[in-house]
Amino acid sequence: MELYRFMADIVVVVHATYIGVVVFGLLAILVGRILRWQWVRNFWFRAIHLGMIAIVVAQALANVTCPLTTLEQNLRDKAGEATYTGSFIGHWVHELIFYEAPHSVFTAIYCVFGAVVVLTLLLVPPRWPGRRSSRRETAC
Repeated sequence: MELYRFMADIVVVVHATYIGVVVFGLLAILVGRILRWQWVRNFWFRAIHLGMIAIVVAQALANVTCPLTTLEQNLRDKAGEATYTGSFIGHWVHELIFYEAPHSVFTAIYCVFGAVVVLTLLLVPPRWPGRRSSRRETAC
């Protein structure tokens, strides 16, 4: 029972980290554009970030519960702990600010967030691998 609870807690940490990378990654890209941080234009960072939000949007549009949520709930159930219904984000939004909304509201939020991530590809275009930055080219 303790092992299942421990494993469920690890899943929560992984899930929260995933959300943090998506949210703070977007904030870093936007701030990085203003402060001219070159690392926010890294192709692999941007591709991974886009892929992460694309997974969330696809799951929401397909009305599929996140596998991390399902795994955590199953582990908590096996540990004899209470579980919650709905999505991970929906649960924590409720817990943090006592707000409940239909699944469609969260789907809309995910889609808008995903669209903003795609928009940043135009506003702060990534550097393609193997291509030098313009600062190095002018120095040569």
